[in-house]
Amino acid sequence: MAEKMKDIKRRIHSVSSIRQITNAMELVSTSKMRKTRMRLEATRPYYTTVISNINELLSVTGGVNTALTKVRDVKSTLHIIISSDRGLAGGFSGNIAKYAAENIDKEHDLLITLGSRAYEYFNKRGYNIKDKFFGISEEFKFVDSKYISEIALKMYESSEIDALRVVFTSFKSALSQIPSEIKLLPATDFKKSEDTKLEVITYEPSAEEMLDFLIKEYVSIAIYGAMIESSASEQSARMQSMKNATESADEMIDELSMHYNRARQASITQELTEIVSGAEALN
Repeated sequence: MAEKMKDIKRRIHSVSSIRQITNAMELVSTSKMRKTRMRLEATRPYYTTVISNINELLSVTGGVNTALTKVRDVKSTLHIIISSDRGLAGGFSGNIAKYAAENIDKEHDLLITLGSRAYEYFNKRGYNIKDKFFGISEEFKFVDSKYISEIALKMYESSEIDALRVVFTSFKSALSQIPSEIKLLPATDFKKSEDTKLEVITYEPSAEEMLDFLIKEYVSIAIYGAMIESSASEQSARMQSMKNATESADEMIDELSMHYNRARQASITQELTEIVSGAEALN
């Protein structure tokens, strides 16, 4: 009985130690998620302004055809897949990898993976990985997205690829994160605004080059926004996962404590019975 009580007490101590870790990770993830949400809110105005400028340009030029807007036969697509570098975030990385795999032509498409989890998933399955980036899923800057966009744009302009897509986890709320995909190139989703009434504007050096510049900025900021969305989603998923683990640890501790108290009560009862039996034997 004493050995059983020691074993239960040892398990309670072990679970309590794990609970302290999961609770601390939950608090850290909560703090990181709030900071990332602030970055997301700060990014959206710039993203919206770039889109507005592209639409205004199209509205006063009657539509400008450039290398980045011209539609061509899609033989190969570059998929930029954003995942996590660390685990303990529930199904965050697994969900985005499976979602991305559904729309990838394994034979012709190319991949750029952000985060070790996506790289491990697709490399193990023999996909064509053009480039990989580790260690920037949480600590990243706009220069990182700029560098990645330059790689993608060079591939597109050299006709190595015919389309560009970014796959990420969209942050909806602390409890809801949804795998998503955005088509970045060719830039055909911008529509001429019929409501915009502007005078004729002369562009230097040309409207085509101005549109190319804006689309390249759009690609960079879209990748940056996707990185922020994924980072916020990752921290939310980790926060929720650690919260669930902490609650499970609490339940386990309560159950083990109940078993310990029952074992202790049984031990005391047995000792009292032995004392009473011994006293009766002496009479």
